Amino acid sequence: MTMSQLPAVASTGRPPILASEGSDYVTMFIAGQLFGIPVLQVHDVLSPQKITRVPLAPPQIAGSLNLRGRIVTTVDVRTCLGLPPRDDGKKSMSIVVDCGNESFNLIVDQVGEVMIMPHHQYEPNPPTLDQRWRDVAGGVFRMDGRLMVVLDVNRLLSFVNDAA
Repeated sequence: MTMSQLPAVASTGRPPILASEGSDYVTMFIAGQLFGIPVLQVHDVLSPQKITRVPLAPPQIAGSLNLRGRIVTTVDVRTCLGLPPRDDGKKSMSIVVDCGNESFNLIVDQVGEVMIMPHHQYEPNPPTLDQRWRDVAGGVFRMDGRLMVVLDVNRLLSFVNDAA
């Protein structure tokens, strides 16, 4: 690789992370906490959508929505994490992912950016992480005084498979 083929140094003054050195994550915020989902698992990021309630559904199921002709189950991630409902009046965002052969719409407070996280910053779940969060987390990244929790979509949505 020649110097002209190297990516430019980011505004931080540090060289960018090459794909072979890190993994891409779509970031999101829930109750002020930073979370990430591997970008290859994300199919869509949606603005607030009209969600139809499903009678007798478990509390994690906020309802369903029609996404380009497909019925997609909508999951309230706050409920899955044991957090209270959002009460700040702001609209939630949605991230559409696949689990098994089914699509799910994950309701989150805010969607961030796509970040490349260096492999060397990855750590297993800390023992101090709440048990409910550890059950759905695939590890963490420590970054400049912040913790990004990696959501394991399959474990987050395991209650769907358990109910079937």
